[in-house]
Amino acid sequence: MSRSPLRSSIGLKIVMAVTGILLVFFLIAHMLGNLKVFAGQASFEHYAHWLREFGAPILPGTWFLWIQRVLLLVAVIGHIASAAVLAKRARAAQPVRYAHRRPVRTGYAARTMRWGGVIILLFVIYHILDLTTGTLNPVGDPHSPFANVVADFAPSRWYVTLFYTLAVVALGFHLRHGVYSALRTLGQQTPRGQRNVKAIALVFSVLLCAGFLAVPFAVLFGLVR
Repeated sequence: MSRSPLRSSIGLKIVMAVTGILLVFFLIAHMLGNLKVFAGQASFEHYAHWLREFGAPILPGTWFLWIQRVLLLVAVIGHIASAAVLAKRARAAQPVRYAHRRPVRTGYAARTMRWGGVIILLFVIYHILDLTTGTLNPVGDPHSPFANVVADFAPSRWYVTLFYTLAVVALGFHLRHGVYSALRTLGQQTPRGQRNVKAIALVFSVLLCAGFLAVPFAVLFGLVR
């Protein structure tokens, strides 16, 4: 029986690319939304309320948020599943380990993609229980997202900021390698092209990480209260 195009290696790489693009767009939008906290409590909570009411009256209540969550969940599952299958096939294609095989030179981000993905997944689960459902948040007030954020990254909860930082750094390495690989696949194969895409991937990852880390550290050091 022939393998369907979607389950072929090329098809799985396309799934990884499409889901990766969707997740990157979400991360950019999420980071920009987080930075609203610097505009003050009223502005941040107006933004949070707007997210819940977006699409009204065509979409009732919080339907937009739930549609977004379902799409993101599908994208995450598709991304992880595709990566797992491709990694398994890559290992199966090299069943014999040669004693004098020259080690392949890979970047730190490439070598840590798997563990970085695990850290990110665990953080996403915690993040949902913390700031979405309020289950693990010390305030857990559904009517005051600003208060939840300030309570979450308070100095007494430095370990939350530490975990957040670890997850964001892992995300940065993951994005740097992913963006670099995607741009190379699109045709940047020359030495100059590879240098350019490395720089683009690095700058993009650093800016995104800085945007996400700005909020918890601003709360930790009392710049947002």
